[in-house]
Amino acid sequence: MRLSRLATTPDARHGGKGSQSPSPVTPSLASSSNRPKQRDFWEECAITNVAARVFKRQIHAPRPGACINFVRQFYENLVPGSTICDIDCPDHSFRKFTDDGQYLVSVSRNMQDIIVFRPKWLSYSFRGENCDHQTLTQKAKKFDSFFTHLYSISLGSSNEFICKEFFLYLENHQFGLFATSTTQTHEGAIHGLPSIDKITFHLVRLNDGVVMDEKSFCNDYVNLVHNTGVFLYENLLCILSLRHQTIHILQVRDSGNLFDVRSIGPFCLEDDELFLNSNSQVTEANSFISGIKQRLLSFIFRKAWNEEPDPSLQVQFLDRQHLLLKFGSTDGGVRNSDHHPAFFAVYNMETTEIVAFYQNSSEELYSLFERFYDYFHAGSRESVHANFISSHSNNIHALEQLQSMKSKASGFSQYVKKMLGTLPYTCQSQSPSPYFDLSLFRYDEKMFEFADELIFLATSVHDFLNLDPQHTGNLFLISSTDRHRHSTDHPIKFISRRQPNVPKFKIKTGLDTGGADNRVKRSSFLFHPYWPLVLSIQQTYMQPTVVNIHLRL
Repeated sequence: MRLSRLATTPDARHGGKGSQSPSPVTPSLASSSNRPKQRDFWEECAITNVAARVFKRQIHAPRPGACINFVRQFYENLVPGSTICDIDCPDHSFRKFTDDGQYLVSVSRNMQDIIVFRPKWLSYSFRGENCDHQTLTQKAKKFDSFFTHLYSISLGSSNEFICKEFFLYLENHQFGLFATSTTQTHEGAIHGLPSIDKITFHLVRLNDGVVMDEKSFCNDYVNLVHNTGVFLYENLLCILSLRHQTIHILQVRDSGNLFDVRSIGPFCLEDDELFLNSNSQVTEANSFISGIKQRLLSFIFRKAWNEEPDPSLQVQFLDRQHLLLKFGSTDGGVRNSDHHPAFFAVYNMETTEIVAFYQNSSEELYSLFERFYDYFHAGSRESVHANFISSHSNNIHALEQLQSMKSKASGFSQYVKKMLGTLPYTCQSQSPSPYFDLSLFRYDEKMFEFADELIFLATSVHDFLNLDPQHTGNLFLISSTDRHRHSTDHPIKFISRRQPNVPKFKIKTGLDTGGADNRVKRSSFLFHPYWPLVLSIQQTYMQPTVVNIHLRL
């Protein structure tokens, strides 16, 4: 009974995320007329004062299962409110922080080397009495003050280059998965898909940079941009071959080896090909579908399939046994998915059965998407911080935003198609930083005023989960989703949920020139998963890259 009551609350899966834990008070104290005023006073003090927050932690116990959420409220007081502009940093393409915050991964400009840094907090001493903030920022404009260079390893070659937009991290073993590939050479076997002579996946131990294992695919095509064609669930790796329409399941062993588990495509079981090529199929003819039924199923399938000239496949893990498959277009999501037919299937790898089948307009699937969205994430149980990413199934504020989008939709059927168009989920595409926690902060609403007509391409206003940048040109200024975005001359405000009119901190990209610049600029943001530390990277055509560090001083 206790479990059933807990499961009915929208915040149960994340320990009461987005709600306040009640303070344990005795009936005699609760009946006092002055008690509510005293509680409000401490609440107001805790918002603006770290010492009051610490005192509150000593006298108020968090609700069972909500300890981490209770501690995360400290981030309302610990914000990256100071900015060091245009730091002196190496000319690398910075990829991301690992989810445990231990490493910063970057790629060299020639896309041949992987460079790994370890974050460290700024340590600086000053002699004299005239130490001010301006003096500190001038003397701390070095990348080495914040990061320690661990190593550089070469993964590329003369004709193979690192895909800088692909990286997956196994937190329990501190392994990093990188990919290199040759250039696209010619059209593949499927119309609209290119072919790549060689794609190689490299499993690297991030602690010391040792390459543990490699796995290559020749004359194939895997969509590596934003990890689209690869999905990691615990120690299982799913690689989707678009050219051969095959799903490769690999296991990452504790020893650091990539072990082939199975391939799902023309054959579903390991011995299917042997069985079909043997004479035993003649004696087992009764197990096959009769000719007339086979013709009927083929007719129904081809009638629906012919509406889409370039059939393709997308996939993600739901758990260790089940895959979510999407049959759609080979364009990789460039076109609006709601304008083309698509089908979803839940496939059991152990029994090789399709256990559920939906069209992209299915209200039943959308109901599951709305109520249990976190289960589509299939996040690793080893990642503590990634389990607290806000979504409309664990956060009341995100749910309100989703309901607002639904009310603005011109038609429910079109709205369902746009929401389901974000599936399958892209693996490790969101930052677990507490500054993207909707129960703590919201963003400057002005950034969304111009995006009403595009808002339905996302799963929530907060982070625009899996929003394809080719749909919108990256009009949204910031979110937890890992994407490049249009830059702005105005700072991005992070506003407290408890104090709706009080900006807690601002992030300003690029140089503070003081004047309007009409050149097209693109920005990306790297948030540390738990430190008040942010890297903002601004790129302008034919101009050097500007890297700012935002931190708490």
